[in-house]
Parts: sequence; structure tokens; C-alpha cells
Amino acid sequence: MNDPLKPKHGEEHFSSHRHGAEIPSTLPVTQRGDAGKRRLLVIAGERVSSHALPETGEFTVGRGDEVDLRIDDPSVSRVHARLVFEKSRLVAISDAGSSNGTRVRGKRLAVDQKASVPPGETFEVGNVLLMIQAPFEAESTPETSSEPTQAHTDESGIVIGDRTMASLYQLAERVAKSTINVLLLGETGVGKDVLARRIHAKSPRAERPFQPLNCGALSDQLLESELFGHEKGSFTGAVETKQGLLEAADGGTVFLDEVGEMPLGIQVKFLRVLEERQARRVGGLRSRAFDIRFIAATNCDLAEAVQSGKFRADLFYRLNGISLYIPPLRQRVGEIEALTRTFVEKFSKQSDRSSVPTVSAEAMNWLKSHPWPGNIRELQNAIERAVLLSTEDEIALEHLPAQQLQPQHGNAPMVSHAAGPAVDEDPERARIIGALEECAGNQTRAAKVLGISRNTLLARLDAYGIPRPRKPRGG
Repeated sequence: MNDPLKPKHGEEHFSSHRHGAEIPSTLPVTQRGDAGKRRLLVIAGERVSSHALPETGEFTVGRGDEVDLRIDDPSVSRVHARLVFEKSRLVAISDAGSSNGTRVRGKRLAVDQKASVPPGETFEVGNVLLMIQAPFEAESTPETSSEPTQAHTDESGIVIGDRTMASLYQLAERVAKSTINVLLLGETGVGKDVLARRIHAKSPRAERPFQPLNCGALSDQLLESELFGHEKGSFTGAVETKQGLLEAADGGTVFLDEVGEMPLGIQVKFLRVLEERQARRVGGLRSRAFDIRFIAATNCDLAEAVQSGKFRADLFYRLNGISLYIPPLRQRVGEIEALTRTFVEKFSKQSDRSSVPTVSAEAMNWLKSHPWPGNIRELQNAIERAVLLSTEDEIALEHLPAQQLQPQHGNAPMVSHAAGPAVDEDPERARIIGALEECAGNQTRAAKVLGISRNTLLARLDAYGIPRPRKPRGG
């Protein structure tokens, strides 16, 4: 069979199995030095591949034999486009006189017209989608900051208001149609779980199970049992036979969160399972075949872990068919307002509020200036607290953790100001304490005085750090 993606820089091919059919894919050669290199991701129909790029010089793509990367697609010309690199950085992309054009941000380039494309942003040669993938440590630099676009919420409720994120989700949907394994990179709280579920939902496996597993939350024995299952009596505490995750997810997708935390002993067993596509329960005698697409995620530098011997290189390359980097929220400021309104609506419904409060301009400015080291997860927690603390129709700055956390420049860590304004100066906190004193500590009556539900009162007591009144003994 004529391979539509013919690499010239050392690639190996393997077949991944899906519903009994063999679908060829392209993976990088298992070489340790390759892990930290910039790569070119290519999606041609259902074919997906990742290719190492040079540090300097010109790199050509097209359908002819004379190019550096041959893409055998009818929409691609013999010499279609040129990529110029300087010190591992893409300086420019240009069209080489193609028939069907080279498009950057939806606009077709004129012949020899040069355009800059940052890592993480897609561009097109004919009908083929390409993207430069930078190493994880390089992705965290300001080079990846992208321009905001009009924020919108897609059909599944995901907020997209950033050019790089729009490209990322477009790419994820194209990748979802293939069977290649995906590695999601990014800081804690950026939404790796959300993207994993999106890839599954857009894949041919959408009607089959999606099984998540946090590799860093379990002991070695429990992690092995969760993955492979166990037979009754196979170890202390195995009081009954248990089906493993790989059996339960057959035909679907397994999401391995914090895969960098997987112990080396489990890595060895898991690699063998990946190669054989069969799993045997702990204490079992019979192996069971499975058909699974793996999505892994990590917030650590797996390339560095490979170099230091903490993560197996061969497992890294099995899981890293494609790596997708999710930028931190501080580089996606254009999404903060839409995300905030989404969370305000969500938590207003959960707390049975009669109306959804607005967010004051001062509060929104603080939200946009805060660096959010905990990313979307931190923003969500801050808005949940603000919804609980605001009794009026507006969330103000006083309802946000702005008094305790001051915005810092760049990626600097947050500083806690213990000597800031006294919490007792908060008028809402004083009202709650006054109502409790008026009602002799009766929370139900105090909630009525405040015009809120008892559950909302309890939540605000916790948010303000007010001890819950105890019922008197013998009364």
C-alpha cells in the first residue's frame, strides 16, 4: 500500500487495531534525543502523524519525492509550502506556488508570501491540517501567548475565546476521528479532562465507555488492580473478583490522568499490555483481548522524566502518538469573562438563587488581571464562593479573594497577605453574625432573617470561616 505520509527523517510505522481492522499510523522512532524536539503534526483525512523538525534551515512539504516531508494527498502540490526555521523557532511559512493554496488563519497566502505561525496554531496545505508542536518546556514561554478572539460557547458548553484554543479544539476534532493515542500537556487545572472527553465524544467510539483513571492517586497495588482487575484471593483484601478498567472500557477510551506519576513497575506491565493488546487480571491465568484508544495527560515534563529515567522512553512514545498542549488561563484572558458568566449561572442554579447576579466592572477587571496559578479550577472555585457570598444582584470585588491574593506580574507565585484588611470589616459577614446572634444561633431562623436558604447560609459560614453554632446540650 502506498503510504500517504512518507517521512524522510526516520519514522517507524505500526498498526493500531480498531474493530478488527488495521489502520496504519505513523509514530516517531523511539529515540531519547527526540523527546524534546519540535515536531510537525500532520492530519490528512483519518491519517495522523508526527514528524521531527530541523533546528535551522528550510523544510519543504508536498506530494513530490524532492520534498522533506511527502504528503500523498490529491489536494497537495508536488512542492506545496516552505517552512523556515532559525534556532528551533519557526520564522516563516510560505506558499511555493501550489494549486490549492496554503492557508494561515483562514486566509490564503499569495505565492512566496510569508506568514508567522506560533506553536499550537494550525495552518492548512490544501485540505491537510498541520501544526507545529513545541516541547512542553518551550510551550510555557510567552511565545505561545495568543490573540483573543470573540468568545463563544460551543454545543457541548465549552467556552472558546482564544485563537490558539480555537485551533486546538479544531485539531482535537480531527484527531478524534483517528485511533492514534493522544498525550495532553498543560498545567494543573487547565482543562485536560474536558479536552479528553471532547476527543472521545467526537470519535467513532463515542457510544462506548469513557473510563478515567488518576495514576497519581493510588498505591502501586491498587493502581495495578484498577487497570487490570484481580481474581478473588489474589492478594490480601481481594475478597471478590474485580473487572479491570481495560476490560470495562473495551471498545471505548481510557483516560490516564497524571500518567507521569505511574510507578516504574506498573509502567513495565502496562507497556507489555499496550504492545500485546491483551490484559490479564492480577492472580488470573487467562489474558483478555481489548480494543481501546488511550488518552494520557500530565502536568510534568515527560521528556525530562524520560531523560532522568523516571519514565520509560518506549512507553512515552507509545502514549505520545500526538501531543496537544493546553495553554494556562493567564494566556487566555479573552476567555475569562465568558467562563466567569458560565460559572455564575451554574452556581446560581445550584444554590437556588432566584436571579443570576451580574459581575461588577471592578470585579471583572480583577478577574482578568489575576494570574490564576490554579487555572480554570481556581477560577471556578473563586466564582462558586462569590455566588455564595453575594446577597445582592451583583458580585463585587469584596466577594472575590482579592483582599488575600494580589495579582502578580508574569508567572510569579501568589503572595498571601495575612496583614490585609480585617475580615470582620466585611459588611456581609457582619450581617450573618448579627442574624445568628439575634436568633440565638438558630441557623434556620437566621437564614429566614437573611432571606436565604439554610444550605446557602451554611455554605457562607464555611466561606467566611464562621464557626457553626452548636445546639445546647440537654435542651
